[in-house]
Amino acid sequence: MRSANDRSLAPSAHAANDDNREITVPPPRRNNLPPILSSDVLLDRLAAGAPLILLDARSGPGAHDRYLAQHLTGALFVDLEYDLARPTNDPAHGGRHPLPPVADFAALLGRLGIGRDTPVVIYDDKSGANAAARAWWMLRAAGHDAVQVLDGGLAAALLAGVPTHGGAESPVPTTPYPFTASQLPSASIEEVARASHDGSALIIDVREAPRYRGETEPIDLVAGHIPRAVNVPFADNLGADGGFIDGASLRARYQSVTGGRQSDEIIVHCGSGVTACHTLLGFAHAGLPVPRLYVGSWSEWSRNPLPRG
Repeated sequence: MRSANDRSLAPSAHAANDDNREITVPPPRRNNLPPILSSDVLLDRLAAGAPLILLDARSGPGAHDRYLAQHLTGALFVDLEYDLARPTNDPAHGGRHPLPPVADFAALLGRLGIGRDTPVVIYDDKSGANAAARAWWMLRAAGHDAVQVLDGGLAAALLAGVPTHGGAESPVPTTPYPFTASQLPSASIEEVARASHDGSALIIDVREAPRYRGETEPIDLVAGHIPRAVNVPFADNLGADGGFIDGASLRARYQSVTGGRQSDEIIVHCGSGVTACHTLLGFAHAGLPVPRLYVGSWSEWSRNPLPRG
């Protein structure tokens, strides 16, 4: 249960106040790793015995059972609902997948054996378009640069012949990851409301076009979109093979939408702050600064007395 002194991974209008302790954390070691990784390169790394931690971030009903049935050898399971989010009974405050407190996520990384210089590769079974991208964003927000998402996800890895295993895997725990605040930008519901009212920031909605237009809403209580938001579906980040399109094409696509705005003038959202991270990953893949994430997304906005388009 969230205590009064917990600090969320990203600021929120509903987050508790920080305590007054001053903790000095050295800056992370920077590297030039691309944000996505091909299965062929992963296979080469594994064959060479390169040290890395694989994370399986599949989600949805039966995700853990599917992991136990077959996963990439050595991969550790991370749960979207309990590891990459804080369970909530009130999505009106933070959405369906609010971020966990900093201390909880730092402890999780330690339990997984992830230290400051540990290479991490994450995959899911949706071409990295779901919880793998969320885990990537959270690790980057923790200041961890040595993290990549497997391009094409589990399907691409199986096609490339990456070895698999069944059953559980045992991590080698280390100390909690040393960070105290997010190092990636986010936006609160109040900031999104201001941008929706006055256009002070570009709001990008990455949901499928029918959901954006309000023609259907399979998950949240109300259909529609945030006024002024433009629709840039996350699925357009991917090619026919389920992998990311090339970075140059993504860059041109994003820049045609953003119109030269700076990253802090761009807010990206989805239904609950998960698939939005796929587009944030796409910005990184395109060589662009990562915009702000609205974690609460439509699941929070639609449950509050706010205008709807």
